[in-house]
Amino acid sequence: MPIDPATLFVAGFLEARSGARGVATSKGLFAYHASTDVSLSCTARTPDGTGSGYASAGGRAWTAVDPGALGRRAAQKALASRNPVAIEPGRYTVILEPQAVGDLVQLIGGYLDARSADEGRSPFSKQGGGNKVGEKIMDERVNLFSDPFDPRVLSRPFDGQGFPLGKQVFVENGVLKQLFYSRFWAQKQGKVATGAPTSYVMSGGDASVEDMIKGTERGVLVTRLWYLREVDPRTILYTGLTRDGTFLIENGKISKALKNFRFNESPLFMLNNLQTLGRPVRLAGTEAGGAIVVPAIKVRDFNFTSLSDAV
Repeated sequence: MPIDPATLFVAGFLEARSGARGVATSKGLFAYHASTDVSLSCTARTPDGTGSGYASAGGRAWTAVDPGALGRRAAQKALASRNPVAIEPGRYTVILEPQAVGDLVQLIGGYLDARSADEGRSPFSKQGGGNKVGEKIMDERVNLFSDPFDPRVLSRPFDGQGFPLGKQVFVENGVLKQLFYSRFWAQKQGKVATGAPTSYVMSGGDASVEDMIKGTERGVLVTRLWYLREVDPRTILYTGLTRDGTFLIENGKISKALKNFRFNESPLFMLNNLQTLGRPVRLAGTEAGGAIVVPAIKVRDFNFTSLSDAV
């Protein structure tokens, strides 16, 4: 689609950071980590206020970002999303681009604390006591881990208490393999302390978003989410809104722009309704913050509860 810059309002946000973090105590603990980070996000809006598009990328170096490609993608989405139509809310087959996936999947990390699970305050608590480690909680294609030395993230290798971090596999082939333990809770439970993760990686597949669209008879394409708020901590149920490009898919093609939806969904439900996995990519950031690598995914029965007039 030809793009005339005069037809769009464009704003971008560029962050280039270089810094260090250290932790030291009078008992001899010392941890220090220096890092660089870059991210670029771009939002394009049409003058009539009906179309909006977004694209972003991030990494540890400038080479991870292609500003021209991001601008073109945001502009194309803005132009394509003009004059959206309304369809009935409900449960749809949905293709979520990586940014939308990251916002939801990263929510899981906040509930992987062993203490909250053991004390019955977590979706990973077992009825009657204990936790769900060893139980299948997601589609068997899902693997979720943290590794500060993974070259895609290179996150801080110690937690907020200065505890050294290694690779932690939380979900393997859909099975909950472990939870993370603080020093205090590990000592109390007779476990090995692991520390709290500073990044997350979700494995993926080989499908592109275009492949997913071609294989969808009727569904919805979601660019990203925002204004996420907790509804039920026991199931990680959240509500939020789609934004910056929501489209109807019919017979393997994008047929029209859609008005945005409010959704009520849990990443646990979503990853149990998985149909297709895309290639994992490093995100520029999420609502929860931190380094994260996730794929685009296609899921069934994603729950849209109402419409929104916001673009």
